[in-house]
Amino acid sequence: MAIMENEDRPHVVMLPWLAMGHLIPFLELSKCLALKGFQISFISTPKNIERLLPMIPPNISSLINLVKIPLPQVDDLPEYAESTIDLPSEKVHYLKKAFDGLQSPLTSFLENSVPTWIIYDFAAYWLPPVANKLGVPCAFFSLVNAATIAWTGPPSILMGITEDPRKTLEDLLGVPKWIPSTSNVVFRLHEILRLVNSTKDNVADVSEAYRFGAAVQGADVVFIRSCTEFEPDWLRLVEEEIFQKPVVPVGLLPASVKERSDDTGEKWGEISEWLDKQKKESVVYVSIGTEATLTQEEVVELALGLELSELPFFWVIRKPTSFAGDDSFTLPDGFEDRISGRGYICKGWAPQVRILAHPSIGGFLTHCGWNSIIESLGLGRALILLPLLAEQGLNARMLEERKIGMEIPRDERDGAFTRDS
Repeated sequence: MAIMENEDRPHVVMLPWLAMGHLIPFLELSKCLALKGFQISFISTPKNIERLLPMIPPNISSLINLVKIPLPQVDDLPEYAESTIDLPSEKVHYLKKAFDGLQSPLTSFLENSVPTWIIYDFAAYWLPPVANKLGVPCAFFSLVNAATIAWTGPPSILMGITEDPRKTLEDLLGVPKWIPSTSNVVFRLHEILRLVNSTKDNVADVSEAYRFGAAVQGADVVFIRSCTEFEPDWLRLVEEEIFQKPVVPVGLLPASVKERSDDTGEKWGEISEWLDKQKKESVVYVSIGTEATLTQEEVVELALGLELSELPFFWVIRKPTSFAGDDSFTLPDGFEDRISGRGYICKGWAPQVRILAHPSIGGFLTHCGWNSIIESLGLGRALILLPLLAEQGLNARMLEERKIGMEIPRDERDGAFTRDS
């Protein structure tokens, strides 16, 4: 491809939400656009930019400009917190309040840079009016699949412009009226109760529903991290009935194992040495993502369940984040001695893509985040489903409906599971 001067290239500004599960897919889309000759301005906070630096391939690094904009300080938000990974889930609303404070510096950046397009995340509901004033078209990039978007509903309902017909708990547990009644993609009781409780505390100026609805409403086009091969009917429903505007599935955008230079080093050496000793497709990889955390009781039951399975396993345990500094968890007495050799306990961060790509991995016990599902399916791993937060329950139903995953049985009301589940 002939190299043009950067100022002659179409210029796209990317503005993801402050979560690794959003930052990385936005970066993957940025790489794809850069390979097509686009100049990218990728905007985030300093700490997040540093996290992303190792993930940019040298051959396109000149086309992806990582722009650092400091996060405004907000009461009750620690200075070190620039991503959801830095906070317990119940405190993320403080991060959204701080994110909204980026509107002014971002507007100044846009006024001075004159981009060709802006691609933004759900949190930046205030961006479309800014883009419209500057005469710049914008695209909302949804990082959840079309089936989940469909359950959420039309923007007018989310923004309170039209009345939401779902008024009772029973309504929320059923299939929304705008979705065909044959669908099994619905929430369970314990998921709805957790979802409702998670939205009670909110210091931001708008609700979660309004934020998402306004982000969609103001877009010229909606990009969805999905593909027609996976969910053609859901994509059609969202475009024609629910959003009633152009919807473009941009693909699943799986991360490349070869490009993840952040996964090298001593830790990977130790991990790969253990994995190399295991039989092909024999190991169950266990991870519940960067935001969800298990209770102490759930940790114990999951540990004893893995022990009872008699299967080799690789378990990533991320300590819960707490303002109070209480980030401890306790495994059952003698557990690590009993599973020594058969199980690997990784406390903290682990290079998930490289682990899933290892030939010893056969299955993935997952929290059903869309990122993890994409990574696992792309590498041909069987899925054991343990949804914990947000839309993860809907993802689990969709995968079970398609017979490409099996959900762990749980108590309908509190979501409890046991070692025998």
